[in-house]
Amino acid sequence: MPKRSSQDDYVIAPMPSKPGLTRAVQGIDHTGTPVTTEVVEERPLTIYLNRQEIVTAMTIGDYPEYLALGFLRNQGMLNPKEEITGIDFDAELETVVVRTARETDYEEKLQKKTRTSGCAVGTVFGDMMEGLADLKLPQAEVRASWLYRLSAVINQTPSLYLTAGAIHGTVLCQKDQPLVYMEDVGRHNAVDKIAGWMMATGTEGADKILYTTGRLTSEMVIKCAQMGIPVLVSRSGFTAWGVEIAQQVGLTVIGRLRGQRFVCLSGADRLIWDADPTSVPDEHRKNRRKGAAE
Repeated sequence: MPKRSSQDDYVIAPMPSKPGLTRAVQGIDHTGTPVTTEVVEERPLTIYLNRQEIVTAMTIGDYPEYLALGFLRNQGMLNPKEEITGIDFDAELETVVVRTARETDYEEKLQKKTRTSGCAVGTVFGDMMEGLADLKLPQAEVRASWLYRLSAVINQTPSLYLTAGAIHGTVLCQKDQPLVYMEDVGRHNAVDKIAGWMMATGTEGADKILYTTGRLTSEMVIKCAQMGIPVLVSRSGFTAWGVEIAQQVGLTVIGRLRGQRFVCLSGADRLIWDADPTSVPDEHRKNRRKGAAE
């Protein structure tokens, strides 16, 4: 069995005890007994690109700079090699301003925005799929043994989900090692934080795996592809359009990863079957994360 993971195993790990991310709320349980429980905070964050207001997202409030940078990158408003001259976060005004060396104007693009099926009012723009037709992801292998270890380790990592629930997690991994673990009320926010960290640190996605607790929707697939990551893994299920786009760009998508089980609906040629599923302990129902359904 994989050893229990700790924050020391990650470049960035969840911070369930950080002040301001949760709040103690009093209530009663099913027997009428008074209880005090931790609930996740959510607050607005308005993202600006230079002088233009882009979007207001509901978020837990950690890593606002990474969230803004990743959101703008995944919406196609920043180039992969964009020259960023500054990122200014104002906690009192709940705003973050990303500044670039070039002039930007996305007035027309903003008029095309549509609401997605994502949590916390995810937003996607009408031309987000531009460039996907020519996108080809790098070849990369993914071993069954990596999937089993990542699932076991990530789900035992101390997190906001285990403290309070009602939250999604996304983890950037390399082989069987989780590297950067972000959480937020919306799975799209968690992915954007990963994208922002990758852009800020110059981290390439060609040899990475993106693990998420959320559904594998079209937007999740597009974001993963734009980040240059060839493998997307989830505890949850798929949407048909998400699978179609993954097949189009050559993205390996693996869902319903729980215990011994998983399903691959795109890019199965990358899979290396180096682990016997019967040798992997199945996941007991009482230990299963519910984050993907929340």
